[in-house]
Amino acid sequence: MDTDNQREDGHNASPIWVSDRPESEQTAASTPSAPTSTYAPVPRASVRDLLAQPRFRRLRTRLLVGVAAAIVVGFLAQDWRIGVTAGVVAAILEAAYRARSNSSVPAWRRASVAERRTEAQLRKLERLGYRTLHARAIPDTEQQIDHLVVGPTGVYAVDSEKWDKRLPVRVQMAKKLFHGPFDQKERLTHAKFEASRASELISAAFGREVPVVPSLAIYGPPVPWKIMTIRGVDVYQGDRARKWITKRERALTDAEIEKIFEIAGKVLPPRYGEG
Repeated sequence: MDTDNQREDGHNASPIWVSDRPESEQTAASTPSAPTSTYAPVPRASVRDLLAQPRFRRLRTRLLVGVAAAIVVGFLAQDWRIGVTAGVVAAILEAAYRARSNSSVPAWRRASVAERRTEAQLRKLERLGYRTLHARAIPDTEQQIDHLVVGPTGVYAVDSEKWDKRLPVRVQMAKKLFHGPFDQKERLTHAKFEASRASELISAAFGREVPVVPSLAIYGPPVPWKIMTIRGVDVYQGDRARKWITKRERALTDAEIEKIFEIAGKVLPPRYGEG
């Protein structure tokens, strides 16, 4: 399939135009208030309260796994150095497993493993200035955006799909997407509608147009192209989600990213409620 005339990300322009206006909304430094003679007592956190926090529970579990592995392997090998090495390796493996399996969406509410895999990729974008929301409902509909990403290169809606790997993925005339004999027009229509509706809601609150680029991240069968735009939706192999987002020109300032992210969190409520 000849895609030489298209950019790898399927677009010839940035997904959102950067305003030529200088940033005018600078927050003035607030004048410190005069000190008062009395202060409310600050409660002191106890060790028990700290250990009850999720972060410390994870560290405690990791420590127990490492110590247990060190004792067992050290005893069997009759060498404490081998035991310590085994304990360190076990702790690292536990941390890696936890990072892959953790999700902001509770396990019993997850639609598929595909969403967790995409979320793990998007989590790595945080250090680059990207912000993400997961499982966000489209108001007045039964549909949801699996992942909404706001960052330096624009705003994106990612629909994660886990398909049967035994059936091939193919396209006809860059307009029809098939999984085996099954036409995926409905999936593309849903992805495009969700992104379009999100754009309308965010734009209305932001005060100017904020395009949201729709995409379909496919896991399971191999996708025989890098990135292709089909019926207005970017389609690609699931593990390319990060590259699809970052290989674009900068389009938003840090202030715009934070503002759009805040607005998106309000106009697109959590699909399953908070917590």
